[in-house]
Amino acid sequence: MTGQANQPVTDDADRRTIDTIRTLSMDAVQAAESGHPGTPMALAPVAYCLWQRYLRFDPADPIWPDRDRFVLSNGHASMLLYSLLHLTGVQAVNPKYEATGKPSVTLEDIKAFRQIGSRCPGHPEYRWTSGVETTTGPLGQGVATSVGMAAAGRWLAERYNKPGFPLFGYDVYALMGDGCMMEGISSEAASLAGHLRLDNLCWIYDNNHITIEGSTALAFSDDVAARFQSYGWDVTRVGDANDLDLLSKSFDIFKATSGRPTLIIVDTHIGYGAPHRHDTAAAHGAPLGEDEVRATKRFYGWPEEAHFLVPDGVYEHFREGIGRRGAKLRAEWFALFERYRQAHPELADEVYRMSHRQLPDGWDSGLPAFPPDPKGLASRESSGQVLNVLARNVPWLLGGAADLYPSTKTRLTFDGAGDFEADSYTGRNFHFGIREHAMCAMANGMALTKVRPFASGFLIFTDYARGAMRLSALMEIPVIYIWTHDSISLGEDGPTHQPIEQLASLRAMPGILVIRPADANEVAEAWRVIMPLRHESAVLVLSRQPLPTLDRSRYAAASGLARGGYVLADPPDGEPDVILIGTGSEVALCVAAHEALSEEGIPARVVSMPCWELFEKQDQAYRDEVLPPRVAARVAVEEGADFGWSRYAGIGGAILGMETFGASAPIQKVQAKFGFEPTHVVQAARDQLARRP
Repeated sequence: MTGQANQPVTDDADRRTIDTIRTLSMDAVQAAESGHPGTPMALAPVAYCLWQRYLRFDPADPIWPDRDRFVLSNGHASMLLYSLLHLTGVQAVNPKYEATGKPSVTLEDIKAFRQIGSRCPGHPEYRWTSGVETTTGPLGQGVATSVGMAAAGRWLAERYNKPGFPLFGYDVYALMGDGCMMEGISSEAASLAGHLRLDNLCWIYDNNHITIEGSTALAFSDDVAARFQSYGWDVTRVGDANDLDLLSKSFDIFKATSGRPTLIIVDTHIGYGAPHRHDTAAAHGAPLGEDEVRATKRFYGWPEEAHFLVPDGVYEHFREGIGRRGAKLRAEWFALFERYRQAHPELADEVYRMSHRQLPDGWDSGLPAFPPDPKGLASRESSGQVLNVLARNVPWLLGGAADLYPSTKTRLTFDGAGDFEADSYTGRNFHFGIREHAMCAMANGMALTKVRPFASGFLIFTDYARGAMRLSALMEIPVIYIWTHDSISLGEDGPTHQPIEQLASLRAMPGILVIRPADANEVAEAWRVIMPLRHESAVLVLSRQPLPTLDRSRYAAASGLARGGYVLADPPDGEPDVILIGTGSEVALCVAAHEALSEEGIPARVVSMPCWELFEKQDQAYRDEVLPPRVAARVAVEEGADFGWSRYAGIGGAILGMETFGASAPIQKVQAKFGFEPTHVVQAARDQLARRP
């Protein structure tokens, strides 16, 4: 089997292997009658050159800590990655980080591309398919995530590398297309990567001039090379994606470049190397069609009627290349780590625990307990105090804000915390700039390297970050999001900055905990819940304004937060006639209303409901204990959209929430305008009782 003379791939084994990647991709898409065959065909030589000649990756252990990372940001080309995972013999790893002895992707998985149960879904999914470093599909997310991987790699090297022990030095490669290049998140991330001089980062740009609507000339005329040079990147160009020698030279230049990330612009065509490119169909995610598949195979010198053919020698060729090299590199690393364990046992213990998402012994020692205080603290303030204690105890807890740490109170202030900056990567305070979307994607990349990242900003700006946050939840990785200025009570900044629908929309997202604590002690308990998480992201929603610190000798212990919702206060005698439910700052309103109702002889219960998701995980008996079905008179109070609260207030219950946007005024006047005062809660409770039969 030989390709045509216009393909400048000269080695028969190289050509045969590249064409195997191409034909597997064509066959899988054709069998599924769905997918993108053109990009995998065009990029097969690029990916092959990288994997076979350069990637520090052991297919037998796809999670060893110092492996190079490969990110397929243009995730619609997923068959390119699945073909590589299959042909290189990548082994599956279970959730306990143990090799299962089974292949990550079988030929049967490829034959079942995009079908239920296959390890080859439409776009690559982390945790579902071993060897997939991050979930990709929404364009731009992969390259932005790769910046977080590269930044974490530099931090790991600065902390753990010691003389004679180069424990961390991996590179990060991300393959991207025109769509990734157009999305704003990639510009945010590229700008920061250049500023940080992340020279362990290489983006490979598939410059094929085609998108779903047609030629990129319709909407994209950037001088990409000039743009990236202005960001501080080194830029090289490969004029022919099939030229393995020129590709190798570009990768060599990347390896030799210091102080700059690298962009390699590779000129390709959709379906590159085929006799008829069918650019539009391939870009739309359409199969080539049986006739075109046969014609293309004929062009490659491939048996036209063969489906999912892996010729003799292809598996062996990869075993002699990436397989042999990766096994040697991995074995050398683990031998190095054993010597490191003897020389630096405490640091080695950190690396082991971090890699297995375990916490250090005593991780929660020294957490503050806050005394009763009617004036209290803003929950952003108490969270900042707790965060600093935890970060001292957990050395790989690090992160920052989108230019807002003075407001979010997320700066680590203890001795040695420092700033993560270009050429000074020891610090644990990250400055992401005003780049909420890239910040959250970078946090994903950091979490995927097993450090524990936090990202912070104002709750309203989750609107800018939603794509990356959704992927945190989808990948089941423990990113910590700290969002402050949580309600209309931020005051004078007005409706543009006052979140209304954000809480409801975040609660609607599967796989993520949304926690809005009522006072400083609930904040501390929230962090106790968040830190042990291994497969869930958490959103901590905090106030700008002070919240009274409740007297826990009068009210229930804040440890009830761990169950999502709990009875905070009950009538002195007997059962409640009405239940008041609140979160965050509105719990204090409920407590004040409870006291006023008690003076009127109306028995009321206060339920603090800081986390719906945790509450829903409790058994029915507990939930009925907190919210007895017999008590239909209920009032839910939250300075946000009332959407969703009927599940707890009941169909006939009262929900004191927001049905409009907010207003610009001092906090007290805003609260009064929208009815968030104890008298309104009391009146709502009376109205509920009056409706009883």
